[in-house]
Amino acid sequence: MKKILITSLISLMLATNVSADTDGENNLSKKNSGEVKDCFENVNRATFKFNQVLDGVIFEPVAKAYRILPSPVRAGTGNALDNLSTLVTIPNNILQGEFKKAGVNTGRFIVNTTVGVVGIFDVAEKIGFPEYEKEDYGQTLGVMGVGPGCYLVLPVLGPSTVRDTAGSFANILGGDAWYNVTVANDTQHFSDFDYYASRASSGIDFRAKNIDSFENLEKNSIDFYASVRSLYLQDRQQKIANSNAITETQNDSDWEEIEAQ
Repeated sequence: MKKILITSLISLMLATNVSADTDGENNLSKKNSGEVKDCFENVNRATFKFNQVLDGVIFEPVAKAYRILPSPVRAGTGNALDNLSTLVTIPNNILQGEFKKAGVNTGRFIVNTTVGVVGIFDVAEKIGFPEYEKEDYGQTLGVMGVGPGCYLVLPVLGPSTVRDTAGSFANILGGDAWYNVTVANDTQHFSDFDYYASRASSGIDFRAKNIDSFENLEKNSIDFYASVRSLYLQDRQQKIANSNAITETQNDSDWEEIEAQ
């Protein structure tokens, strides 16, 4: 049970973490994005405030330190983390009936893991593979017709919905091959630390890429909480619909990773 709780926290933490100034509710806070209801807005806003403090004390300083690293190091780290996330994307491609994409992503993973040195170099893209698009179990549930449920802001983990939160637990129930070979099973080559470190690194990478975006969004929002809610829900809906429409969101392609991932 302890491993499950720790894994679920790290799997979603920084990649979905967004902090907000929750003072002064106004008309924007009364509007929900699409049909998703903010059933627990008072609690969500309190959690947002908690996340803001946590972000200022821990996440943002670590992300700023990470940005000091040379660009090639950060790029290689991001590529390797994306390569690992393919292990979640492939089964979701299959569940969604996108068998061609599953084949392409399998090819990407093989090429990048071998020739690309565990994914540090995105060799697959250079030789003509289509651009990588992440898929997760929350998206798959949406494709299957499961409604999002209420909007949630999770401690540390950030914006989510009931559906996306449920989908994230699929990773620790056998849906993530990387989790299976590191945490779920004892192997001679990998350990629990390898999984936890990769999840935390994914969150740090996401936060570092979006330091300026988060600051600008907060500065220019009448109600930062409402803005983040709207952007998150729009982004999730577009990913479920495989839409190419432009959403005013952060420059990372995924809010879960952790991230969801």
